[in-house]
Amino acid sequence: MTAILDYKGDKGLRMLDIFERLNKGEHLSKRDLTSYYGVGEKTIQRDIDDIRNYLADKHGYEPDATVKYNRGQNYYYLARFERAWLSNQEVLAVCKILLESRAFIKEEMEQLLTKLLAQATPTQRKVVEGVIKSESVKYVPLQHKKALVDILWQVSNAIIQEHPIKFSYTRQDGRTKERTVKPLAVIFSEFYFYLIGLQTYELEDEFRTYRLDRMKDVLTLEEKFSIPYRDKFRDGEFRKRVQFMYDGDLMRIKFRYFGDTVEHVLDRLPTAKAKKRDTGVYDISAEVYGYGILIWLLSQGSQVDVIAPQELRDEWLSVAEKIVNRDYDGWEDVR
Repeated sequence: MTAILDYKGDKGLRMLDIFERLNKGEHLSKRDLTSYYGVGEKTIQRDIDDIRNYLADKHGYEPDATVKYNRGQNYYYLARFERAWLSNQEVLAVCKILLESRAFIKEEMEQLLTKLLAQATPTQRKVVEGVIKSESVKYVPLQHKKALVDILWQVSNAIIQEHPIKFSYTRQDGRTKERTVKPLAVIFSEFYFYLIGLQTYELEDEFRTYRLDRMKDVLTLEEKFSIPYRDKFRDGEFRKRVQFMYDGDLMRIKFRYFGDTVEHVLDRLPTAKAKKRDTGVYDISAEVYGYGILIWLLSQGSQVDVIAPQELRDEWLSVAEKIVNRDYDGWEDVR
């Protein structure tokens, strides 16, 4: 094999090409390199040493990668350290999670998977592709069919830079209204990305949730807003206390759970505490935001009995009765 370009007299071009091949995961023997570039072994050794020095100088005391030599099989390769690069196993795990999320349209999902697969080593890339092939070919995106990568980036930048955003928002019932919001956080839950924000025209600083796929004509405003540190939105704490992204006031709930294990209850409600009352009977307490918890409680059927607060118990009994009587129109009034 001979080089298409003449790399012999241009050291910089030759080093760039060697590094590019190493970066793609190729294993390069000194003999092949001398034949390909038309230079001697000492020249190739100097090129490799210069690449090593560049990586060490560019990335500090602990470089993200370096060129190593496999003495047993006589080839050079680029060794990436785990702290900076995804392993083959991690690439597979992230690909599986992405596909299961169904969060992106098909074109965006394909781009993300392609870039993730590029992180895997060439020898194992086919293995990862084989494992996810069926899921990726038969991937079914959500019904909204809206590209989200760009709007996700725009909203995230507005959050960091503390700029309000203006957009048209279409509710579940089809009504569309203009909204001006102080963006606080973006959270992914139950297939969808949600914006958490404060509506600027409201006197009370109560947050609202908006699905990103229902937002259009998003405009980042030039003005700035500032929220004192003590009042900053804690998305991690919120995420532990919200169910199905139904916003509302923070409340402490109590219910009795009847079942052999409470593991899935504690997984579903990260703030929950369980006290065993009897065999297969547990008293559960947890902090939650809003009445989205109703959806989960009702899904448990006779395995739960809501105790407090009284308003939640009354709503739980009322909705359960309507569902039994087939007289319930949906969850929009709960939101």
